[in-house]
Amino acid sequence: MQLQDFVINDISPLSITDKISELQMLFNQLTYSHIPIQNEGIYVGCISETDAHCFDGVQTINDCKYTIEGFFVRPTTNWLDVLETFAQNDSNIMPVLDVNNTYLGYYELNDIIHLFNETPFFSEPGGILIVEKGIHDYSFSEVSQIVESNNAKLLGAFISKMSNDLAQVTLKISNASLNEVMQTFRRYSYNVVSGQEEDSYIESLKERSQYLDKYLNM
Repeated sequence: MQLQDFVINDISPLSITDKISELQMLFNQLTYSHIPIQNEGIYVGCISETDAHCFDGVQTINDCKYTIEGFFVRPTTNWLDVLETFAQNDSNIMPVLDVNNTYLGYYELNDIIHLFNETPFFSEPGGILIVEKGIHDYSFSEVSQIVESNNAKLLGAFISKMSNDLAQVTLKISNASLNEVMQTFRRYSYNVVSGQEEDSYIESLKERSQYLDKYLNM
């Protein structure tokens, strides 16, 4: 299904000349974080529910136009970019404009997340592995090579955290034991943060440590 098929147009943007009370009433009826606003039929942006309730209902939307946020996407925008725009603007509604900036409708966050859940990263069986290495030391080509050298398939990968000059990469891997993949990552100086399967390397170290403790306590 095309992303454009998820465009909803059951909400008409309010006019910038409408009263704040109309905006507040609409928020009370809906569960959306923002409402689109237009000026003489041209989309100008969205007002958040938080901002809408900060003003007196007798004022017009034009009186608080400085709170309008001008985010939107195009029908041709990739779904991943759409998801990123949702996150950047802390919104659960995303206006869709054509090339002439005409308001076509909006995307709902839950629909876009549903598309994400249908990707192989989530829908295909496999294990999740998180590895860590210096920001300037890792590469996705190396990560892929390590996974595939163990006859595994990489279903997806993304940088899930960056801090203190370290990058964490989250991987979805199929067709292999994670233990073998994790041990290969360690040989390439990656720190394995977590893996869904039992890590036999760590378990082996624990067993040796317990054995050593027993020996020293004899």
